[in-house]
Amino acid sequence: MFKVASVFSSNMVLQRNKNISVWGEGKDGAEIVAEINGATASAVVQNGRWKILLPPMQAGGPYEMTVTCTECGAQKKFVNVMIGEVWLCGGQSNMELELQNCKGGREILDSLTPDCNVRFYYTNKCRMLDEELYAAEANSGWSEAGRESSAAWSAVGFFFARKLAADLGVTVGLIGCNWGGTSASAWMDMETIAGCKETESYITEYDKAIDGKSVEQQIAEYDEYAAYSADWEKRKGELYIKRPDISWDEVLEICGECRYPGPMNCKNEYRPGGLYETMLMRVCPYTLAGFIYYQGESDDHKPNSYYRLFINMIALWREKWGDDELPFITVQLPMFKYSADPDTKSWCIIREAQMRAFKTIKNTGIAVISDCGEFNNIHPVDKEPVGERLCLQAEKLVYGMDVDAFGPIYKSFVCRDGGMELSFDHAEDGFEIRGEKAETFELAGADGEFFPAEARIKGDKIFLISESVEKPMYARFDWFNWTEVTVFGKNGIPLAPFRTR
Repeated sequence: MFKVASVFSSNMVLQRNKNISVWGEGKDGAEIVAEINGATASAVVQNGRWKILLPPMQAGGPYEMTVTCTECGAQKKFVNVMIGEVWLCGGQSNMELELQNCKGGREILDSLTPDCNVRFYYTNKCRMLDEELYAAEANSGWSEAGRESSAAWSAVGFFFARKLAADLGVTVGLIGCNWGGTSASAWMDMETIAGCKETESYITEYDKAIDGKSVEQQIAEYDEYAAYSADWEKRKGELYIKRPDISWDEVLEICGECRYPGPMNCKNEYRPGGLYETMLMRVCPYTLAGFIYYQGESDDHKPNSYYRLFINMIALWREKWGDDELPFITVQLPMFKYSADPDTKSWCIIREAQMRAFKTIKNTGIAVISDCGEFNNIHPVDKEPVGERLCLQAEKLVYGMDVDAFGPIYKSFVCRDGGMELSFDHAEDGFEIRGEKAETFELAGADGEFFPAEARIKGDKIFLISESVEKPMYARFDWFNWTEVTVFGKNGIPLAPFRTR
């Protein structure tokens, strides 16, 4: 009956300088005692659950931690425990992309040792609260850095933590909590989604999909899809090996229908509220320094509601961790478009929502990576600049370090001399142009029709003018799902995409 939550194991990292939350299950009325580094705290089991708060401690280790049930005498012992910094890595496939599959990853792994002071816990990827999940949790645990142990770690998380550990001189622990292809709605409870008019469609669409179907029927439908999909993916993979340049239409003609993402029901990981229950809440409220988050691609079908969805998710996560100011740093989506798709500008609106959240929500950061995308590849492999820009944001926001964490960000405009003068934050050192000239600035008049504009850069300001726009009222920059990025700050971080209002 006595259990400690599976996120606690040997090799774990506990958060320094904060009360350390430890929890699990037990028999009502039993006393549970936790001890580490000379500190002891206890709690009594109520309604089958217990939670202990250990006092704040400075960075250090390795330590041994014990958790004991005084009634039954059972004890859990964890060794090689470090106290340092702990961050949760949330999001979808670009946060999930593994170190072994990223640019330079294999070379890094070949020489990787625990000396890099990074450790990792991967939250079990399970679709339902069932025996499969509990079995996976029983076999899970924290791992130290190494050639084999780190291969499946989040590449973005690793590069973030490697730099942070080196710059702070402490061990950094990462909790990977991500799943490719997921909407932010998968990482929230259904009540929060349904309680907002701008996001409730995620719930109404789900309710319609499962209407009249029993849980057993839903599971059977999903299992049938999973078997079909596994066979289809195998055949597709074999086809791409033989013909790497084959078109998608030809793939479908040869392999048959692609049924991804499967029937939307209680076993589909993409359902609203699903991974919030089966993943996020399994590691909550593990004491954290904050969250890093890379997501948004799978909400581009509802870009206009993403701002509200995103900020409600941030508020929910903070509420569940019991800290309304817990740092949250997001990755702004890079440039991307499939070659066969029109430029819908949906990613522009997602990027804008991410920047708006940064500007309006306290204790947030944003890593601008518009230059880190790949045309026709939604999973760009160069993750080192992404992780390191996230780290710079954390060092600035959380640790008060004097680092150059921002590229230029649009601030305001003035219309004059037949054009528009733009002012920016974080542009004191001016701009760097890569290529022949600054591209992708546009102007529009009262009719809202945009035309390319010439950019004249002087110091920390940019003056735009266009022969096609006599009286400009609006401007925008890099307002494309995909374009080549040409304007950067002197520190190499690009000017963030924007539009004036």
